[in-house]
Amino acid sequence: MLILTKSVLAMMIGFVLTAIFGLLIIPVLRKMKVRQKLSVFLSEAHSKKNGTPTMGGLIFIVPTLITSFILLGMEKMDFSFNLLIVMFVFLAYAVLGFIDDYLIVKRNDNKGLSAKQKFLGQILISSVFFFIYVSSGNDPIIDIHTLGIKLDLGFYYYFFILLVLVGSSNAVNLTDGLDGLAAGLSLITFLTFGLIAWNSFWAVGNEDIAIFAFILVGSLMGFLLFNSHPAKVFMGDTGSLSLGATLASIAIITKHELTLVVVAGVFVLVTLSVIIQVLSVKIRKKRVFLMTPIHHHFEKLGWNENDIVKLFWSVGLLLSMAAVTFGVWI
Repeated sequence: MLILTKSVLAMMIGFVLTAIFGLLIIPVLRKMKVRQKLSVFLSEAHSKKNGTPTMGGLIFIVPTLITSFILLGMEKMDFSFNLLIVMFVFLAYAVLGFIDDYLIVKRNDNKGLSAKQKFLGQILISSVFFFIYVSSGNDPIIDIHTLGIKLDLGFYYYFFILLVLVGSSNAVNLTDGLDGLAAGLSLITFLTFGLIAWNSFWAVGNEDIAIFAFILVGSLMGFLLFNSHPAKVFMGDTGSLSLGATLASIAIITKHELTLVVVAGVFVLVTLSVIIQVLSVKIRKKRVFLMTPIHHHFEKLGWNENDIVKLFWSVGLLLSMAAVTFGVWI
């Protein structure tokens, strides 16, 4: 019962601080003209969004970290190296995304960090992750209980960490294209992984990682006050890269990497739509979708933005419930 009370407290503090911080920072972002130029290929409805502030990921990142430090200081959370990894990834990817957003705003186009620069940053973050993970006593093992697979990769586990972090962060980044879409789906996935971490008793500090996930759930609820349609702010790479990588880090530490594919199934679908489109154009010289990522395909079909977001949220919730039922209960 105590962990449940802590989790509710974590969500409440995260929500309240984010709501207050959002009210304070959005006018500052507007005054500083922190805006991202939207693609000319998007629907006419998106043209009205030009001028909307970006870097909104700060609105939930800062309160999440503050709430975590408050609870650590109150001894409502216990420090562990696994929690350090999750918080490090959360902050490090936020910094990487912030630099990318800053360069985009400064240059007044959609060219921030180059793909090579981003990848180098992700290599550095993965290296720190691997060092802390192994030196704190964790085994570099892929353990998929459901399939009875257990692989000791040794040093090659580093490349596995890099792959999961890069894939997950980019998946959330690609999904951040409609008001509230990525934030709502992330809220659902973090709530799910909070429950999964809570039950992952073999991972040191699992309950505290769960509480961190619940803090982020509360913060994302607060962020949706400003990001749901019509959005007053976009999360930008500052938020999307951080959310995706943090999800990956929790999945790795709790040994639920395969579960991540199910829980984050909508993110995976969005990413696959882009890959399929690129391959089809290169090989067949034809498009499979009217536009990718796939949520823009639905827009081109004439769907209302809110209806697309609600559909994707519903699918994400169903996948998460299925994953929890199978992974925790059955």
